[in-house]
Amino acid sequence: MSSLKLGLQLGYWGAQPPPDFVGMAQEAERLGFDSVWTAESWGNDCFTPLAWVGAHTSRIRLGTAIAQLSARTPASCAMAALALDHMSGGRMMLGLGVSGPQVVEGWYGQPYSKPLARTREYVSIIRKILRREEPVSNDGEHYPLPYHGPNAWGQGKPLKSITHPLRADLPIFIGAEGPKNVTQTAEIADGWLPLYYSPWRHEVYESQLVAAKPGFEIAPMVMVNINDDLQAALRPVKAMLGFYVGGMGSKTNNFHKDLMARLGFPDEADQIQELFFAGEREKAIDMVPDTFADEIALCGPLDRIRERLQDWKRSPVTTMLVNGDREFLRQMAELVL
Repeated sequence: MSSLKLGLQLGYWGAQPPPDFVGMAQEAERLGFDSVWTAESWGNDCFTPLAWVGAHTSRIRLGTAIAQLSARTPASCAMAALALDHMSGGRMMLGLGVSGPQVVEGWYGQPYSKPLARTREYVSIIRKILRREEPVSNDGEHYPLPYHGPNAWGQGKPLKSITHPLRADLPIFIGAEGPKNVTQTAEIADGWLPLYYSPWRHEVYESQLVAAKPGFEIAPMVMVNINDDLQAALRPVKAMLGFYVGGMGSKTNNFHKDLMARLGFPDEADQIQELFFAGEREKAIDMVPDTFADEIALCGPLDRIRERLQDWKRSPVTTMLVNGDREFLRQMAELVL
């Protein structure tokens, strides 16, 4: 049985910063959590809160889940990661993801085309910067270094980081859902950040992970709702799935919907999206199968959760990313660690 770890997912901010995110990270560290993660959408960035957390902790690993590719160039991302790795004493983990076309084109003003090729190129440049073996150049179409496109002055030259990275092998994680993206993640990254994962259906991903190197980490976000009323515990999970499957993406391009279909619920995924786009959000949530919500989460009475945890521990998952208040963190530490 694997040694399952816990990570605290602080997520991205709403209208205001969470009032006690540093205290939560300190409590997670005290309880033996392995990692703490911050995110970004179209509000706060993910590196600044993570640096603040790193300054107030000493052991817990620090991850971005996820840093959006279009928010910064590969060189800029590598600079932030290597700086944070130095300041934290080698605790940094760089979680990357392409986000979706609405955010990339609507917020960052960047084209969404060829996300797979862009991810591969982005990671390749970061690896070159961190290895610091030679001045960095790149012939790819997405991030040419030196830049030679329209309006170029023609004076750029390959450069090598002035700052020596603390670790050339700083871990890189990728948030991936589609089969080709997961396959590429196993090939080029050190870890995978699934939005949701079923420990009972690993065969859906098995063929996509054959290229994973030893020590490859799998760290899904897992909603945990401890409640003697199973239906009440499942409701927030179904609400999350209804939103992601129904409304996160366009009618023709929704990675979350496609994943739900691959996990065995294609008809329900279609119906959820149709209801969501028709403005019937509550009906869309009701349409989410209890079985599906139950498989990707831990819900119900404490004894039931304790029992179902054994299947997660037997799965390839290495870290469960969770979120909740201090009492919840203490319960999870007692259950898992």
